[in-house]
Amino acid sequence: MFKRIAQTAGFTGLLAALILTLLQSFWVAPLILKAETYEKAPAAEMHEHAEGAMSGHVHDEQAWEPEDGWQRVLSTTGGNLVVAVGFSLMLAALYTLREPAGVRQGALWGLAGYAVFVLAPTLGLPPELPGTAAADLTQRQIWWIGTAASTAVGLALIVFARSGLLKALGAAILVVPHVIGAPQPQVHAALAPEALEAEFKVASLLTNALFWVAMGLISAWLFRRQDARQTQAGLDPAI
Repeated sequence: MFKRIAQTAGFTGLLAALILTLLQSFWVAPLILKAETYEKAPAAEMHEHAEGAMSGHVHDEQAWEPEDGWQRVLSTTGGNLVVAVGFSLMLAALYTLREPAGVRQGALWGLAGYAVFVLAPTLGLPPELPGTAAADLTQRQIWWIGTAASTAVGLALIVFARSGLLKALGAAILVVPHVIGAPQPQVHAALAPEALEAEFKVASLLTNALFWVAMGLISAWLFRRQDARQTQAGLDPAI
């Protein structure tokens, strides 16, 4: 079983990471590069979404960052691979508890992961371009983790619980983090134009949606394929 999970996660993570990197290279990365030109421009070119000035934007000239081209693509691919394999391990482990009846069900698992790790946190902490004012990092991380956890628990109760009371409890758990509210900066300000920010948010949401659906489909197909092979060989898939 552990070998089955590892193989499913490894191949799924590799393919999903390549898909995500390809999507990001053609849509998300160009927007980030464009935003970096505003970040490196004089502070006088900054625009604000609210009255007041953005507090303390500092650009560390000595901080290492990958150069445009193969270094940036390689760094992005490596990061995507680590994330994709981790999420694929989670999906494969869940399949051992409730195996998808078909490959299409894998897409539903992928959409559930998208809701938990992308959509719900984005409602309070949308994707940000370089040069955007943000709240304290630790506070944002705590809220993000709490939101993802409550969304996972809430969805699980809504989908799998048989009691109407538990389903209602799941719905309540879903909205708790949003009632509390995500930490916000004192002033909402950004260096990039609003149109670029809006396009970046849409690009991030759609590329992540495709990434999660692809990961769900691929992982379900691989998991069921290994199950079929073991069945043909006369082995117990649970071993």
